[in-house]
Amino acid sequence: MEIIFATSNPHKVREVGAILGENFKLILPSELGITEDIPETGSTLEENALQKCLYIWNRLHKPVFSDDSGLEVDCLNGAPGIHTARYAGEDKDPEKNIDKLLATLEGVKNRKARFRTAIAYIDANGEHHITEGIMPGEIALRREGSGGFGYDPVFIPQGHGGLTFAQLGVDVKNRISHRSQAVAKFTDFLRKANSGQHV
Repeated sequence: MEIIFATSNPHKVREVGAILGENFKLILPSELGITEDIPETGSTLEENALQKCLYIWNRLHKPVFSDDSGLEVDCLNGAPGIHTARYAGEDKDPEKNIDKLLATLEGVKNRKARFRTAIAYIDANGEHHITEGIMPGEIALRREGSGGFGYDPVFIPQGHGGLTFAQLGVDVKNRISHRSQAVAKFTDFLRKANSGQHV
C-alpha cells in the first residue's frame, strides 16, 4: 500500500516505516515536487497534523497522513507541547532543546511528563481521521544513552526500568512509544477501512 507521509524529517520516516512494516510504502512530498516547509500554525498537535495533511491533499488530492508529536511536562503546564521541536529556537536544534529543558528543570522534583503523538489522515474522499498515542514517563536528570533522536536521551518511559528511550534502543522504542501506539491504531484503521486495497 502506497501512502504519502507529509514530513521532511528522515528520523520520522525511518521510525514510522519500521513500525508500519513492509506492506506500506511511504511516499514523501519531496518525491512529488513539494519541497517547501509545510506550515504548522495550529494550537494543538491534532490541528498541526491535520494542517500538514490538508496542505498536501489540497495540492495533490491523494491520501496523505502526518503526525505531530509533543513533549508535555507537568510542572511546565504542558510545555513545550506544540513547540517541542522549536523549544530553544527556530533552528530546531535538538541539543539546544535538551539543554534548555534540563536547565529549566534544574532542582525540580516533579519531573513527570508524557510524549503524545497525533496522526491525521485524509483519505481519497477527503474525509479526516485522527489517531493518538501517549507514553507517560519523566525527564531524566541528565542525558543517558546514545540511541534515538530528539529528546530520547532525557525521556524515561514509564515501566521500562528507569532507562531513557536512547538507552532502550530503537527496536524497543518502536514497540512502546507514543508514535508506535498512534501508528498501530492508524495501521489498524487503514486495514479495516480498505481491506488491503490501495487508498
